[in-house]
Amino acid sequence: MFAKPRTIFFLIFLCCLSLLSFGLYLQHVKGLEPCPLCVFQRYAFVAVGIVALIASLHNPKGRAVRFYGLGVTLSAIGGLVAASRHVWLEHLPKDQVPACGPGLDFIIDSFPLSKALPMIFKGSGECADVQWRFLTLSISEWALMWFVGFIIVGVWSMYRAHAKQAADRL
Repeated sequence: MFAKPRTIFFLIFLCCLSLLSFGLYLQHVKGLEPCPLCVFQRYAFVAVGIVALIASLHNPKGRAVRFYGLGVTLSAIGGLVAASRHVWLEHLPKDQVPACGPGLDFIIDSFPLSKALPMIFKGSGECADVQWRFLTLSISEWALMWFVGFIIVGVWSMYRAHAKQAADRL
């Protein structure tokens, strides 16, 4: 009735690969430079995609499905946090937008991770600038929706595996 976990995880991987490819297209072909929060969202898509790819190659059963579902969910939650902050910055009134800060490369090279992460999540003026929209939604709004979708699928796969194990015990 439902798709096998291997298929679901492989579809998640393909979605992440497509999203990352489109982001690279926008960057390298259309000239849209990603802000620090955009880059962090890309890392989250990479994490979700890697977990999903490993899961699809492993063809998990039982507890392993729950483990990979948790990995997808936690990775997507990281992306959700970054995308939520990004969407919030985009919707701030112009006079409340933070000043533009240093780029991600400078932050990572110049500060320890404990100081770099808060600086990245604070965002900057460049994060509030919407450069591209599709169906009235910005890139970060689309990313937010994808992360919500991955969280739903991750939680659903964990629940489904748990329910299957419980039914098998009966």
